[in-house]
Parts: sequence; C-alpha cells; structure tokens
Amino acid sequence: MKKNIAVIGGDGIGVEITVEARKVLNKIAAKFNYEFNYTDVLMGGIAIDETGVPLPDETVKVCKNSDAVLLGAVGGPKWDTGPGHLRPEAGLLGIRAALGLFANLRPVKLFDVLADACVLKNPGKIDMVIVRELIGGAYFGKRETYTDDSGARAAYDTMLYRDWEIERIAKAAFKLALKRSGNVYSVDKANVLDSSRLWREVVHATHTSNPEYAKITLSDMLVDNAAMQLVRDPSQFDVIVTENLFGDILSDEASVLTGSLGMLPSASVSESGVGLYEPCHGSAPDIAGQNKANPLAMILSAAMMLRLSFDMDAEAAAIEAAVEQVLAKGFRTGDIYRGLEGTRVVGCSEMGDLVVDNLG
Repeated sequence: MKKNIAVIGGDGIGVEITVEARKVLNKIAAKFNYEFNYTDVLMGGIAIDETGVPLPDETVKVCKNSDAVLLGAVGGPKWDTGPGHLRPEAGLLGIRAALGLFANLRPVKLFDVLADACVLKNPGKIDMVIVRELIGGAYFGKRETYTDDSGARAAYDTMLYRDWEIERIAKAAFKLALKRSGNVYSVDKANVLDSSRLWREVVHATHTSNPEYAKITLSDMLVDNAAMQLVRDPSQFDVIVTENLFGDILSDEASVLTGSLGMLPSASVSESGVGLYEPCHGSAPDIAGQNKANPLAMILSAAMMLRLSFDMDAEAAAIEAAVEQVLAKGFRTGDIYRGLEGTRVVGCSEMGDLVVDNLG
C-alpha cells in the first residue's frame, strides 16, 4: 500500500519533531510492508521568509493532492509584529479553510506512568476527546480595527455560526461517542451569547434526529463551568464538543492533565477529504534546535493519521503501545521529567529512536 503524505515542518521545534514522526512511520512501513512518500512544503514563518506569504499556493496544492498532512508547528516572536494576514498563524487558519477541516479531535489521555506529571494530586482516570469546531466562530468571522467617532481605537471580532455548521460538528461528536462510552458534554455560553443559544438548540435537535444517537447521554455545560470541572474532576468527561474559541482554550487547559502539551496529539478532519495531523503545542522557539523537544505528541498524531485517514488500526495501536512502553521504562523528555527514581531525561531524537526500537 502506497500513501502520499505532505509534511509541513514549519517553525521552531516543528522540523525536529516531524523528523521523529517520520522515523516511526518508516519503521511501520518496513514492518507492515507499506510505502509512505513524503513531500515537504512550506507554511508559517519560514514560508513568509522564503515566499513572502504564510501559506503559498503550492503548499495548498500539494496538501490537496496528498492522502494526509503532517504538521509540526508554526509561529514565533520573529513574525509577531507583522499585519494579521502576514503572520504564521494566518497560514494555519488558511490551510484549515482550504482543506475544509471542520473538526479538530484532541484526545486527552493520562498515561498511568505519567500520573506524577499531572498537576492534580489524585487525577483518577483521564481519557477524553475534545471535539472542536475548527473553521467557524470568532477566528473566521468578520473583524475590524478602526477609529470610532470619538477618536478612540476600537476593534471587534464576530462569532458567527450557521445551523449546518453546528449540526456537522455535533454529528462528528456523536459518531465518536458511539465508539466510546456514549457520554457527550456540549459546551457553550448560552446564558449570554446568541450564537451559543443557536448552538445548544441545533445540538439537541441533531441528537434527537437519529435513532442511533439515543444511546448517547447528552449534557449541556457552560464554558466557565467546564473550565472549572476539567481541573476539579476530569474523569467525568468522555467527549466534549464545543465551538472554535472555547475549544482552543479548553484543550490547552486540558493539556496540563496529561503532564505536558508535548503529550497531546490532534487530528483535523474534513467531511470526505484530506486530514491534517499535528501536536497541540506551539513552536517553542526557546528550545528550537537544542534537541530538547518532546516528539511524542507528534508521533501520537502520526498514529491518529494511520487510524483515521488510512484505516490502519493495528499499526496505530502499535505506535501507541510503543510510546507507553518507552514511558514505562522511565524515559522522559525535559517537559515531563519530575526527577523520580527510575526515570531519566532523553533528547528529542533519542526519544524518537526509543519508540522505533519498541516497535520491534
């Protein structure tokens, strides 16, 4: 089996961690007799430097013609002073829109051997997925910075959602929940926002529209309460579905439950096209090029790619098991090292090698 993968190393540690993901995928290809062809493309700050724009047309073309996309990270202080359309993050928003990536799936799982790295004293079992709507809401709504009639500087961002956008993401969450425990929390701010009131109405209508969804327990939760509950009792959650801005914030909060953003993979999927797989962390320019980055979120994102885009469940499970074995043997990158007896710090490349070795 041959698969074409577009690789966006991006900025900062992005290049380093995608190298490690390739090592793991190459081992899978050799072990299971697959062929993965990689095409490197530019996006983010490096694309601005080399082409003048954060998302070149060639990158979009290659990604659309690939079977899946691996993305490291984009951004950095070097490009923070440019206008909005010429910042690295504009490339990220652009590729999501270009590929129709409406659903972001962020698994939040605490490995038992990393319980010491969790910020909670007694975390219990943490194994949830945050389903974030990805191409609507405030990040894609109309916005403007202007001077008003009084001479004051003003700005606004519009949080716009259409019923079909909400229905689409709700169905994605429900389909996922059917494969898990069947417990869905829909997170909104319906006590204040009209967009959230529509969100709640459509989510409930979607829940009752399909007899299969009757197996699912649907609950509503306001976003401020959800933020509190994530640190008070995260074990209550299985699937959380929410809009773009809330999902961005809540998933970053949830990352500390796993010990580090460096442990949090994600998948961004469309209705029928190419999926994009990336870790939830940023480009970490302060440690770029120092072999200190944690590549496990990137490696686990590659496992999600195998499962969701290529229907390679056994191969994805093999990667996940290898990651757990490496952690069980006490190997840690700096972000998840807590100085416990039997553990030691390794660098980015060594962690990638260890995962490969444990694939057998």
